[in-house]
Amino acid sequence: MALSVGIVGLPNVGKSTLFNALTRSKQANVQNYPFCTIDPNVGVVEVPDERLTKLAEVSKSKKIIPTIIEFVDIAGLVTGASKGEGLGNKFLSHIREVDAIVQVVRAFSDTNVVNTQGKVDPKADAEIINIELAMADLSTVQKRIEALKSAVKNPTNKEAPRQIEVSEKICQALERGQPARSVQMTDEEKELIRDLNLLTIKPVLYVLNTDENKSSENPKIDENAEQIEISAKLEAELADLPQNEAREYLKSLGMLESGLDKLIKANYKLLNLITFLTSGEPETRAWTIRNGAKARDAAGVIHTDFIKGFIKADVIGWQDFVAYGGWPHLKESGKMRLEGKEYVVQDGDVIYFHVGV
Repeated sequence: MALSVGIVGLPNVGKSTLFNALTRSKQANVQNYPFCTIDPNVGVVEVPDERLTKLAEVSKSKKIIPTIIEFVDIAGLVTGASKGEGLGNKFLSHIREVDAIVQVVRAFSDTNVVNTQGKVDPKADAEIINIELAMADLSTVQKRIEALKSAVKNPTNKEAPRQIEVSEKICQALERGQPARSVQMTDEEKELIRDLNLLTIKPVLYVLNTDENKSSENPKIDENAEQIEISAKLEAELADLPQNEAREYLKSLGMLESGLDKLIKANYKLLNLITFLTSGEPETRAWTIRNGAKARDAAGVIHTDFIKGFIKADVIGWQDFVAYGGWPHLKESGKMRLEGKEYVVQDGDVIYFHVGV
């Protein structure tokens, strides 16, 4: 399942520094001036999962394959982007292509880095971006409503009245300054407006880029969205170290995990994803599925032919898999379950699928 997260923000808030640390690369330009990033940088990042190593030890696996998320570093946005100011049109087109948004806001005080807003105010910075995204969506929805008013005159177009109803509901929310994701919609209604690819309907996570030694509490940006605090500068330093040295450095700072690990896991949650696992001698592997997916759909993530050929699945929680020594010893343990195609897969399930050809 290929999923992408767009890293967005005003110029010089640390987006590209964070991206480079995430991907352990130098591909994103981090010069100290606005719009040093023009075309988006794309990086694939492994989702940290300590369960894989434990499963691989039990199964004596030859290799370990974690699941991944794609991060996209998108050009900085400015006031007026919805009308094409700065790199607005490019920014908006790039962000339409991602599944979720990480909005980076400046909460660090380094005077050596140009502050395009003149002062450190994370909430105000976020508001600029949110207004621009909402204005772009408002224009999109208004154009759709006008087009639908003509379409509704055609009696064969059965969906047009419902599309107008949903579009007007979203339009009203946007006019009140609320994002499209705040509108209560049924699955059917979401499908009716899916092709609009609205910016404010995407899930969002706020990342406050703080000083290395944070000394004060930061404001809550949005009561209806998650936010985390990361020092992009510190994460860049950690990314330059060998993994064992980075772990020791983290311990010396009293941190259990890096900010990047925290960010990756937060995005996994943001996208409503869970992981199921497969484990054997050839490989131990993590697989990404939507929370609530059933066993047959999970089998299809491994190979689409498995959906049609699905027969049954052996299922066990990863902790029991480790405790009882893997597949050879599980049948006698009584812990392994035989599940059918309607079983709802749980995070951390280790599964062996039985399929017919």
